[in-house]
Amino acid sequence: MTLGPVLVFDSGVGGLSVVAALRRRLPGAALAYVCDNAMLPYGLREDAWLVRRILAVCEAAVAASGCVALVVACNTASTLALDALRERLRIPVVGTVPAIKPAAAASRSRHIGLLATSATVSRPYTQHLIETYAADCVVRRVAADALVREAERRLAGEPPDPGVIEAALSPLWDDPELDTVVLGCTHFPLLRDALAAAAPRAVAWVDSSDAIARRTAQVAAGVTLAAGPGPSLATAPDPALAAALARFGFAAPRRLVID
Repeated sequence: MTLGPVLVFDSGVGGLSVVAALRRRLPGAALAYVCDNAMLPYGLREDAWLVRRILAVCEAAVAASGCVALVVACNTASTLALDALRERLRIPVVGTVPAIKPAAAASRSRHIGLLATSATVSRPYTQHLIETYAADCVVRRVAADALVREAERRLAGEPPDPGVIEAALSPLWDDPELDTVVLGCTHFPLLRDALAAAAPRAVAWVDSSDAIARRTAQVAAGVTLAAGPGPSLATAPDPALAAALARFGFAAPRRLVID
């Protein structure tokens, strides 16, 4: 049996929001991290280009890390390229989808919000999730691409901008019955406390991290035990990124070379 780490992939630092859940489900397991921060944010880029880019980055990172499973901790990448990755790679690939199903189950008012990138909000896959799991709910979709940068800023050691956060959340509050918000981008849980502080009333904030970790624990085999900080890769390594990764138990990133 091949042995190696579980590799977590995202466009930036958003995938770090699932690391704690992975460590709870797989205590002691070796984790590696890769981000395509040179092309951040993914949510504003053209679909066909993104699919090619995601395949190239993930293939290079899987080869470089020797991983035994890949967690695509990015909603945009998952809704676009998950099937292509599974066809191309010979290891289990776990995707990320907006937590529409648990949000619908949790909502008492049947009014929920979806906070995500422009790409995820408009994706047919997202509409399918809503029709399948929240057909009896009023779903307010809000594109909040600016929050990706705010999460990146926070992990770089800068405070998020309250004005940006308030503006991003503002469309949600047009529905006075809304009681549950799906954090449909893995960057957004990194801002959970700031989002809650900016909300005019208490709502439930729901994300996919536990579901991702649970599925990873089911399909990953041959995961080695961690021995020191986990390795990391990035398409644009820099000191701020290294500091953010260190706070989550990863070594400073090496540059990922893409053919």
